[in-house]
Amino acid sequence: MTIPTFDGFGLGLRKPHYEPFLAHAVDVDFVEVISENFMVDGGRPLQVLDRVRQRYPVALHGVSMSIGSADGLDPAYLRRLRTLVDAVEPLFVSDHLSWSRIDGFNSHDLLPLPYTVEALDVVCANVERAQEALGRAMLLENPSTYIDFAGADMTEWQFLDEVARRAGCGLLLDVNNVFVSATNHGFDPVAYLDGVPARRIRQVHLAGHSQGREMLIDTHDQPVPPSVWDLYAHVMPRLGPIATMIERDDDIPPLADLLEELDIARDLAAGARPEAA
Repeated sequence: MTIPTFDGFGLGLRKPHYEPFLAHAVDVDFVEVISENFMVDGGRPLQVLDRVRQRYPVALHGVSMSIGSADGLDPAYLRRLRTLVDAVEPLFVSDHLSWSRIDGFNSHDLLPLPYTVEALDVVCANVERAQEALGRAMLLENPSTYIDFAGADMTEWQFLDEVARRAGCGLLLDVNNVFVSATNHGFDPVAYLDGVPARRIRQVHLAGHSQGREMLIDTHDQPVPPSVWDLYAHVMPRLGPIATMIERDDDIPPLADLLEELDIARDLAAGARPEAA
């Protein structure tokens, strides 16, 4: 299954901004929504999404697939997601390289994986199962992590490359997550971005984070900081024209503030392209 590229700049569609998106045109090329918020039977969320998708392409971004679960994927979850996919005809369908479910218990958190051959086999099987159920290739996002595991067989970016190669999926590069994990674990974020398989990437996330007591926390409640903008500017020449979006999930500001951040992304991306000169 092939995943087409999309050259555009978008925002995460969140409830405080429903009305502006419904009332008038907003200067975005696409929007992204959290899949689980719309995996419902009717109601206003689906009505809003149906109206928004008449103006903008929509990407579906999940947080509960538990793609790293050794128990396999939840068939009921996949059926509900397939119903949403068929209704929305999304630009992309994505989820995280993480797990959250075991023995019927859902932690509602994006828990980290060991980057071992055994875990790779599990993730590849789950991605293949998801893509079969959804009838399309999906994107897998690099996570923010707060612990790592001894005995890893490969780096995170090597793990992602192998999953994409074996399962035929694409990748969603979250630049903020790279910075958060690199700071927490003491590795070089530039080395990560130089090693990540650019040919597999179809979408980029930009977001902010917060300082916890001992490490950075991926809270999505702050503007994109200079450190993340710098990494975005560094990696864009490798990626070329690609879909980029701003994520904000808490302490959500006026829409105009996010559009200003999106303009920064446009300027950095344009400056990174040889044809822009």
